[in-house]
Amino acid sequence: MGSSANRTEIIKRRYERIAKYYDLMESLMESSGGKRWRKMLWSEVSGNTILEAGIGTGSNILYYPEGKNIYGIDFSPKMVEISKDKAKRYGKNVDIRVMDIENLEFNDSTFDAIVTSCVFCSVPDPIKGLKELKRVLKNDGKLFMLEHVRSKKLILGTLMDILNPLTVNTWGANINRDTVKNLKISGFKILKEENLALDIMKLIIAGK
Repeated sequence: MGSSANRTEIIKRRYERIAKYYDLMESLMESSGGKRWRKMLWSEVSGNTILEAGIGTGSNILYYPEGKNIYGIDFSPKMVEISKDKAKRYGKNVDIRVMDIENLEFNDSTFDAIVTSCVFCSVPDPIKGLKELKRVLKNDGKLFMLEHVRSKKLILGTLMDILNPLTVNTWGANINRDTVKNLKISGFKILKEENLALDIMKLIIAGK
């Protein structure tokens, strides 16, 4: 697919194309556990300055804690506009910006906590993206993730490998990423790993 920059542009265009349909596409996951998982994710989050990396259409905004300095970034301008509208609707004060997770425009050690949900299936270079998150996270900060990953079960994992080219070419999402392994490669320490749906959907907490 070419360089990381080219891959990012290709995937961004795919998300721009589906932005107005994205919530509808996600509705099945939301009704079958997604809302509960998001609430669980945010119940774990602590700290005063928080970044949601990959805010998308703002599915997590409803669960943001009050009285915190919260930033949200996404590389899709159309999704950012939708998330800004949701923040206004829910009465949440959020600084939402168009930004690439692989090239964050924040200083080192800015955030007490960083949150992602179903993001690292789409980051073209997940190691680069994770290292950027590690850079802007404070030394005692934590990364909170709700992510779907490749199953370790032989049949299910193989099926995910077979279907992956279809999902990547349709909307840019890899369904067979090993995000726990990528976290370790990027220098994070796994503090918690909890399976929420088989071994595909996980709640992960990591530190520096």
